[in-house]
Amino acid sequence: MITPKLMIEPSYWLETGIKLEKVNNLNLFKFTDELQARSDELLERSKSGLITPEEKAELDGISELAQIFTYANSVLAAESKWFLTPSEKSSQKQQNISVNIATPQSL
Repeated sequence: MITPKLMIEPSYWLETGIKLEKVNNLNLFKFTDELQARSDELLERSKSGLITPEEKAELDGISELAQIFTYANSVLAAESKWFLTPSEKSSQKQQNISVNIATPQSL
């Protein structure tokens, strides 16, 4: 039997807690500074055992949103490797060139 869990829905923060941030030519979902600070505050309250049931529901919603972002960002990152621009492909080919040099060690 599954026990229902009280949680603020992650969609609650769609308009105020989410931003897109460009990282290495890739737009990733991130928390706004305000939502990140609130998450950190709630985590500290939880660790110290001072969290209220309402705050726990809020923290659970934020944690669920973080899991969704982690998944979405990993999919975006993986797909970006499949759809490189011609200049990125050229750059990547140059980066993969390596030389192995054997250097004798003195005995």
